[in-house]
Amino acid sequence: MTIPDSSGCHYMMENGFIELPCKPEEERRIVQELTTKAEANLQEGNLYYVISSRWFIAWQKYTRLMVDTYPFNHHSVESVHVTSSNTENRPGPIDNSDIVVNGRDAKDDDPEILRHLEEGRDYVLVPQEVWDKLLKWYKGGPSLPRKMISVGDQQKHFSVEVYPLCLKLTDSRDQSEVVVKLSKKAVSQTLAPDGNNSLLGPSCCSRICYRYAKPIIIQENLFTSVEFEFAQSFEVHLSLDEASVRELYEKVCRLKGLDTEKVHIWDCFNKQKQTILISSNQTLEESNLQMDQDILLEVPIDEFGMDSTGNGLALVPVEPRRSPISIAGGPTMTNGYSTSYSSDIYQRSTFTSSYGDMEDGNENLKPVRRGDRGGLAGLQNLGNTCFMNSSIQCLAHTQHLVEYFLQDYSDEINRQNPLGMHGELALSFGELLRKLWSSGRNPVAPRAFKGKLARFAPQFSGYNQHDSQELLAFLLDGLHEDLNRVKQKPYIETKDFDGRPDKEVADEFWRYHKARNDSVIVDICQGQYKSTLVCPVCDKISITFDPFMYLSLPLPSTATRTMTITVFYGDGSGLPMPFIVTVLKQGCCKDLIHALATACCLRNDEYLLLAEVYEHRIYRYLENPSEPLADIKDEEHIVAYRLTKTEADLTRLEISHRYQESERKLFLTPLVTVLENPQYGSDIYHAVEKMLFPLRRTAFFTSATQSGEENGSALTMMEEQMKSCDQLEHMIKSTDGIEPEGISSRELSFRLCVTDDKGYGCRPITKDSPVRPARLIKVVLDWTGKEHDLYAASYLKDLPVVHKSGVIAKKTKQEAISLFSCLDAFLKEEPLGPDDMWYCPRCKEHRQASKKLDLWRLPDVLVFHLKRFSYSRWQKNKLDTFVNFPIQNLDLSRYVKSNDASEGSHVYELYAISNHYGGLGGGHYSAYCKLIDDRSWYHFDDSHVSAVSESEIKTSAAYVLFYQRVKPKSNGAVGEPSEGHRAF
Repeated sequence: MTIPDSSGCHYMMENGFIELPCKPEEERRIVQELTTKAEANLQEGNLYYVISSRWFIAWQKYTRLMVDTYPFNHHSVESVHVTSSNTENRPGPIDNSDIVVNGRDAKDDDPEILRHLEEGRDYVLVPQEVWDKLLKWYKGGPSLPRKMISVGDQQKHFSVEVYPLCLKLTDSRDQSEVVVKLSKKAVSQTLAPDGNNSLLGPSCCSRICYRYAKPIIIQENLFTSVEFEFAQSFEVHLSLDEASVRELYEKVCRLKGLDTEKVHIWDCFNKQKQTILISSNQTLEESNLQMDQDILLEVPIDEFGMDSTGNGLALVPVEPRRSPISIAGGPTMTNGYSTSYSSDIYQRSTFTSSYGDMEDGNENLKPVRRGDRGGLAGLQNLGNTCFMNSSIQCLAHTQHLVEYFLQDYSDEINRQNPLGMHGELALSFGELLRKLWSSGRNPVAPRAFKGKLARFAPQFSGYNQHDSQELLAFLLDGLHEDLNRVKQKPYIETKDFDGRPDKEVADEFWRYHKARNDSVIVDICQGQYKSTLVCPVCDKISITFDPFMYLSLPLPSTATRTMTITVFYGDGSGLPMPFIVTVLKQGCCKDLIHALATACCLRNDEYLLLAEVYEHRIYRYLENPSEPLADIKDEEHIVAYRLTKTEADLTRLEISHRYQESERKLFLTPLVTVLENPQYGSDIYHAVEKMLFPLRRTAFFTSATQSGEENGSALTMMEEQMKSCDQLEHMIKSTDGIEPEGISSRELSFRLCVTDDKGYGCRPITKDSPVRPARLIKVVLDWTGKEHDLYAASYLKDLPVVHKSGVIAKKTKQEAISLFSCLDAFLKEEPLGPDDMWYCPRCKEHRQASKKLDLWRLPDVLVFHLKRFSYSRWQKNKLDTFVNFPIQNLDLSRYVKSNDASEGSHVYELYAISNHYGGLGGGHYSAYCKLIDDRSWYHFDDSHVSAVSESEIKTSAAYVLFYQRVKPKSNGAVGEPSEGHRAF
């Protein structure tokens, strides 16, 4: 795609063209198109640039680029309010000083050293083409290039490597410490047909020139290139391969001047030597080496106690490196351990490895007995891994899973499943769970499991904070596929219900599902719900029965907000009028339209079209009824156009206003009407004259016009308009079908120009100009002194904002809702969104059908996810609403539509909670779990485990709730938790 240069962005000087700043909307367009192009061409080795969020947000405000929709800002910036003000100043030069460490080490090979940043809050990433444009427009810097790599095993995931892998190396001979940096991916090359391959090292970039007979090493940005010349032509093939342990040995030995054959490098964690790293092609990822990891360099000693350099060997401790930012808000260790250590720690572990990190499973899984105090072991925080620890603890206290993984489950490992992880995820999780139940109360470091997780789910790699529910969803699905008893999945074509009984169809769908999916996860965690779709046109009903692993419940809110919306008549039958309505704060545009329809007495043959007006243009139409009202900010100007319903295909006419005597700048509020098959310019002129008719200066409007012109405010004209609106509408209807005065007797006094979809390229039109068929026609009305004398423009001035900020209200008492109200909101009938329409087999078209969910079959373990995080156009938000949930006797009988008594009890009791405290940028996860043996509650906060009373577990931090079925007693009453359908 060719990106055209915007007009007006260059001027001529003696030395040629110099690029000048564009208009804000033009900058936005160019950047969006360049970004789209880069997104379509993602590949390893592409360069991206780090930009300070502080500067980039200022640029987004200036150009009105939506903050949360920038593709390379994967984590939206919290609490960023982009106003609709047209006075946003153009930002100064690009300033990355706030994300760069002052006084960089000259020996470091990075162009700049980034301080510890939080992705999405401190910086954004832009492709090289975007950076080049921004640099031309704004100058500044410094430039911070980073390359794109792919991570993950089966599911490849592109990621920009903002930080290389940093390992803290301690030399055992002199106790010196140095940080070793390696990229996770190195460049490999193939030369053909001839050439000295040794000239190209693993750090070379893909730009290779051939000018000199003697090779010259050239440093450029992050990468090294080689320039040389050969008499014979050849091709160079470069690719990015995963960095290996051998490359780590080579870099360390080059740094220390040692022979790779005469040194040992140890992986150290938790102040202990874990395993010796063997110089091989094993990748750093497979070796579980992580950011800020401690490694120890040892040089073997001879029989005289001397190393290969003639020096005595001293074994020294390595203190884990501090992380400058803690999830919980205070200083923590990146490996979650304290700073105290013993001076002989390495001496005590020279010939042994800590079992605390040996989690990889093996083929011979012998049954493990639970310890006397099993289940009370914490999980060490490896660096922002509290989200993972919280979910793991909840699963580790799920009785069915504990019994399963403590037995020999090797026969059920499915290594053939292409959807699985070759059984490695199940083995690693099982070994971790066994350690938690057999290590007493000693904290466990889940390093091997974290490494496996990063390989198979690269979205969880690194050390940013993630969502515990998203991890839980992946983990349950991954365990199911690794343990799926079905080795060859049959192809099954589902049938429509065709009016058959629900039970028959539900059982059929469940058999189909079990024929392809059969695992311990399905046995205990999967249920079934009934989904009913109804076509709004032909009333076609489609019923399916789908499995579920958990239920994501919305949090209904009773909080409201007042909104001021100006309503315009799309047929020219009345004056614009502002209305103040009250809607749910967490509602959607459908709720706003309903409230406005009631307030303005909307007729049955009319509908309302919502739009946002910015700088006297229609910035966007709000046509999605499901769009959250949170997307509409208080500072915005929202209007609604009353338009006529019809079955015919209508052309929407959008009328903007331009003042000729002021450099033809736009002013006033745009008008919108609809036309049926316009043929010539006279149809457009007639429609515009009809829309302007209510504004004509007559004796009837004199008092209202004068009043409006005096104060210039649409809000203060409300009373005058309400008095005259009914009389005006009657007068216009009485003249319906008659040309407005002036059209037939004289040439129209105003001039119209048609523009393109973006409002550019004005072209005058006359009454005889043919009109091309289109869904939308945009015209500009040029106002002169004649129009000002004839029409009262004050009615189109000074649109009120959605909500005018006043005195800050006192904080109201926190609202509380019940788990049942969340479940009711989840199961209520609602229309599908425009982006999720259903294909009706009867209409043969996609329809916005209504959807209704019902619970049909419940699992033994029922997981509720409370949707506390909401996402709007400008920001993310967290709902801290307190949800009152039952601890015992959660009876769901009234929600289950199946009458099959063999399904068991519908009564559940709580046994685990995943909690999230704080906001989006600095939150923390922990878990409350009920111990299987003594039925007591404990708080699992990473490595810290403490007893807690049942009365303390209900908090507004509850995020994911875990319930287990209570099996009925012989007398019909509920009793102990169910043991599931299978014996383990």
